[in-house]
Amino acid sequence: MSESNIPLVDLGIAHRRVAEQVAAGFAEVLENTSFILGPQVKRFEEDFARYSDSSYCVGVGNGTDAIELALRACEIGPGDEVIIPANTFVATAEAVERAGAKVVLADITDDYLIDPASVAGRITPATRAVVGVHLFGQMAPMTALREVVGPDVILIEDAAQSQGARQNGQRSGSFGQAAATSFYPGKNLGAYGDAGAVLTSDQAVAERLQAVRNHGGIRKYEHEHFGFNSRLDSLQAVVLSAKLAVLDDWNDERRAAAAFYTELLADVQGVDLPVTAPGNEHVWHLYVVAVDDRDRVLAELNGAGIGAGIHYPAPVHSVPAFAHLGYSTGDFPVSERASGRIVSLPLFPGITEEQQLRVADAVRVAVVKVSALEPAASNQRGR
Repeated sequence: MSESNIPLVDLGIAHRRVAEQVAAGFAEVLENTSFILGPQVKRFEEDFARYSDSSYCVGVGNGTDAIELALRACEIGPGDEVIIPANTFVATAEAVERAGAKVVLADITDDYLIDPASVAGRITPATRAVVGVHLFGQMAPMTALREVVGPDVILIEDAAQSQGARQNGQRSGSFGQAAATSFYPGKNLGAYGDAGAVLTSDQAVAERLQAVRNHGGIRKYEHEHFGFNSRLDSLQAVVLSAKLAVLDDWNDERRAAAAFYTELLADVQGVDLPVTAPGNEHVWHLYVVAVDDRDRVLAELNGAGIGAGIHYPAPVHSVPAFAHLGYSTGDFPVSERASGRIVSLPLFPGITEEQQLRVADAVRVAVVKVSALEPAASNQRGR
């Protein structure tokens, strides 16, 4: 990609802003050689738990592990059903099956979040948990989910895209019995490699997590649970601490950029703008618009040097790896329609108004050009 191209995410800007703090932290780790679960990990876990209004944070190896370990720590496994939205990254479904439970899908609403009414229709005596996936930077309807599932079904948050978000004033990560998050580099709070964490205010869940992430035991060679090797390392904790200190400022930058896109694209015919659900304080992990003939529009944008992307190109039941769930096309119409129309536009702290003006202009040109063409058969599934 040439210098004039606009990436979907520019991680270089973020690194340059915290490079001095990261270098100092790395030097400290190299000096004390506490590479695994060192004091930097403990410091970050305490700070992120406090930031998220949770009692405990347990750092793990990545976001997929975080979901799986959260389910296991809540004692969910074989024979249990876990409801997740059809419109989510495949990792949510992978984690449920890795925990030994059965994936049950629910449809979404027009804001791309899980639909409580769809969840209500899929509850069975085997339902043990619902995973509310906080997508694109705003939170799933947690209060409504609680109302439809009742007090006996466990709520888990997939909070990988919502670090810093709130719902009716309450922080992401503080609603469910546990909340799993990813610190994949492109997240609002991203590490310099794979990393993740689970938040909880349940002491028993936290203690099981601390053991399960570390081969089943907190003390060396004492294995009270079946466990895994999934620990947050000290170098990643240094990066996360440096970025956590400025996360609110960076989320403010994302909000300003999202508002500017909305202003620029408001009058573009054929472009559906993102909707913020009532009560949500959005942190705009992604700015996602919807258009007809999406694949052609995306090709035009990419051809113009705009690093637009798709999150996600297929709902879970349409992914070959999950064909065994037994669902068919048409079972989740809102998710299926969304997957064929959504486009993520470049958005990151530090994006300039000039870059956004160029993106918006490219969207306008692409939509007009594609709308004049015969519809492509491959792009009609989303309609």
